[in-house]
Amino acid sequence: MTTTPTRRLATLALALAAATLGGCASAPPTTTLYDFGPPPGAAAPADANGAAASALVVADVTGPSWLDSQRMYYRLLYADAQQSRPYAHNRWNSPPLQLLGARLKSRIAQSGVKVLATTDAAAGAGLLRVEVDDFSHTFDSQSQSSGRLTLRASLFRNHRLVDQRTFSRDSAAASADALGGAKALAAASDAVAADIIAWLAALPLRKE
Repeated sequence: MTTTPTRRLATLALALAAATLGGCASAPPTTTLYDFGPPPGAAAPADANGAAASALVVADVTGPSWLDSQRMYYRLLYADAQQSRPYAHNRWNSPPLQLLGARLKSRIAQSGVKVLATTDAAAGAGLLRVEVDDFSHTFDSQSQSSGRLTLRASLFRNHRLVDQRTFSRDSAAASADALGGAKALAAASDAVAADIIAWLAALPLRKE
C-alpha cells in the first residue's frame, strides 16, 4: 500500500511527540532547597545580671558528620526507629550545623547580647559551645510528624565550665513532606534558641 504525504506527515508528528515525551520522562527531577526562613521576631531581652549579659563568644555548632552535609533526613518511628533516611530530591541550602549556628547567633544578638567570634573574644567574655545530638524529621505515623532538635549547650568563662544543659524540642509539622519537616525544624530551632537565651540570662554573673 502506498503511503500518502499526509500519512507520512502524521507519522512524523507522532514520532516527534513520542521523542519529546521520552526526553521529558528522562529529565532528572528538580532538587528543592530549604532554609529556616526569616526569624519570627525579636527575641526576649537578656537579663542585665545574667552570665552572658554584655558579650558572648559563640563557637561554631558541632555535631555528627551526617549533619555537616546538605541532606535532609527523616525517621519513621512507627516502622523502623533505628533507621534515618535521606529525602531523595530535597536538600538544605547549607549544612544544618551552619544553619543552626547562624540562627542561634542571630537570636542571641536580637536579645541584646553582643555576639563575638572566637577570634574576637573580649577579656572575661563567656564562651558558648553547642553540640547537636539529633536534628531530623520524625514520623509517628504516615500522616503525623514533627521536627526534632536535641542539643547540649555549655557555657565557659575564663576556661572554666559555668554550666551545661541539654535542650530538646519537638515542633509539629503541618504536612507530611520535606516542606513540613523544614518548617517544623526551623520552629524547633527557634524554640531551643529561646530556651538557651533564658538559661543564659538565669545564670549568676561570675566575677573572677
